[in-house]
Amino acid sequence: MHLVIMGVSGSGKTTVARLVAQRAELSYAEADQFHTPTSIAKMSQGTPLTDEDRLPWLHRLAAWISDHQRHDMATVLACSALRRHYRDILRSAAPDVRFVHLTGHRSTLARRLEQRRDHFMPAGLLDSQLDTLEELEPDEPGYVLDVAHPAEELAETALHHAGLGSGTTSSTHRPAH
Repeated sequence: MHLVIMGVSGSGKTTVARLVAQRAELSYAEADQFHTPTSIAKMSQGTPLTDEDRLPWLHRLAAWISDHQRHDMATVLACSALRRHYRDILRSAAPDVRFVHLTGHRSTLARRLEQRRDHFMPAGLLDSQLDTLEELEPDEPGYVLDVAHPAEELAETALHHAGLGSGTTSSTHRPAH
């Protein structure tokens, strides 16, 4: 199984993905590490990436998943995966790719971004990401979790629904379908 913890910048996907990977002892990757220096510079300057910019990045991420699949290793990936097309590329890498979509109110996300000091993504790109975001569709395997809940709880819920731990089944989630 390959879990993609997805959402816009500021949703906590890196924090939640790390917790899930640590608790389940799975291979972990942060999708931002797969961006080219050119793409990072573009985003740092407040310019949103285009689909053309993202395509090679998505293929590198799919290759990472595929490589782990060939070695029969489960993974956790923190990745925005904002559009259905992007998720389709990631799903093409292995038969069991599931998504955990972290979502929340714009004001919560903006506050988190404004408080963040160690990341290249400026708060000014939040609206661009929200405009790009396509919600998980009913045929996409995954869950939607509300970021108003603590990261620990979100990780436990993700583990539970992935069948990787006892986890919680609180009201923090709703099925994507």
